[in-house]
Amino acid sequence: MTKWDDKYNTEEYIFGTRPNRFLVECVSGLTPGNALSLGEGEGRNAIYLAGLGFEVTAVDLSVYAIKKAQRLAQQNGQTLTTLHSDLNDYVIAPGQWDVVLCFFVHILPEERARMHRQVVKGLRPGGVYILEGFSPDQLKYAKRGPDNPGQLYDLQTIRDELTGLEFTISRQIERLLDDSEPEQGVCAVTQVMAVKQL
Repeated sequence: MTKWDDKYNTEEYIFGTRPNRFLVECVSGLTPGNALSLGEGEGRNAIYLAGLGFEVTAVDLSVYAIKKAQRLAQQNGQTLTTLHSDLNDYVIAPGQWDVVLCFFVHILPEERARMHRQVVKGLRPGGVYILEGFSPDQLKYAKRGPDNPGQLYDLQTIRDELTGLEFTISRQIERLLDDSEPEQGVCAVTQVMAVKQL
């Protein structure tokens, strides 16, 4: 059992069931198509996309997260394709995806760079990559985010890894972790929305 199985092995949706706010911002106005969610977790972002008419494939390392994502899909009357896989083993099909998303996935720099090369190849022309992860400034805030600084998302490094995409949003900001629960505090994040050129 992985640490993520330990984390997700509960009836509670530990990250809630509302979609990530940055995802909602980014997909407004996009035409539904094939979407791939990398490290989806319990399903909140994938289900949101499915509700907008996207055909969504969600990949996660934790079998418990996958089961909860499927349960959430059923509760919302949505269809979701789920794959139980380590992102280091998962091969992104080239030229297949209209949207790829990756939210708070904590992997090592060399693994992330390899994944990003596949993301660029996996997007169709005009396809969109949406990413949010903890920035290096997150080290100021204790008890959240990965322990390994290499797993934080430095904006310039991410831009370099995504050569071939045109950036429509590219920023490091500090934001409330959850608007509805401000007591959860502030986090420091890197946010990217990038489009594969036609």
